[in-house]
Amino acid sequence: MVRWRITRDAGLLVAAASLIAIGCKTKTDSPAVPVKPAVTQVQTPPRPSVAPAPFKVFHKSDTTYTLVVPENATDEQVESLIWELRDAAHARTLDKLKISQKMVDERKPIVWFHIYRGSKCASEKYADGPPPCGGSYHAAGDYTYGGYRNRETDNGSIFHGEDHETQLWDPEVPYVAKGAES
Repeated sequence: MVRWRITRDAGLLVAAASLIAIGCKTKTDSPAVPVKPAVTQVQTPPRPSVAPAPFKVFHKSDTTYTLVVPENATDEQVESLIWELRDAAHARTLDKLKISQKMVDERKPIVWFHIYRGSKCASEKYADGPPPCGGSYHAAGDYTYGGYRNRETDNGSIFHGEDHETQLWDPEVPYVAKGAES
């Protein structure tokens, strides 16, 4: 009895389809193998073409940077800043942005960049007492560099209100330097 387990691997799917097409037969009393629908990739927005929002380092620890951009920074400017952080982290040029490349290189194993519009809510992740802007998370965006299984993995997100997050790229896809995309 031949049983096929079809996975997301397109190669196996093509091989299975080829064998079926040329007449591979199974026992008539064997149960049918259900075919799962293809998983569609979440579409991420294109890289913005606007200049990154200017920022100041509001707070830093051994694993986190809290950055503050102007209160009127647009989503695209925040997205551009996240991409700028990503490019600099992978190129090992964060010092040019006045962020310690040494600290990022020595991360254990992750470093977080929390980006806030204005400084009012920026202390909510580390300050004692009740959060300054209430119980929810008020960042405009986040960039995370590093991981437990892969030190080069990263993730970037922009936030639109309390429950809406847009992922800027697929963290499972290896980084490709700006201009080197095909």
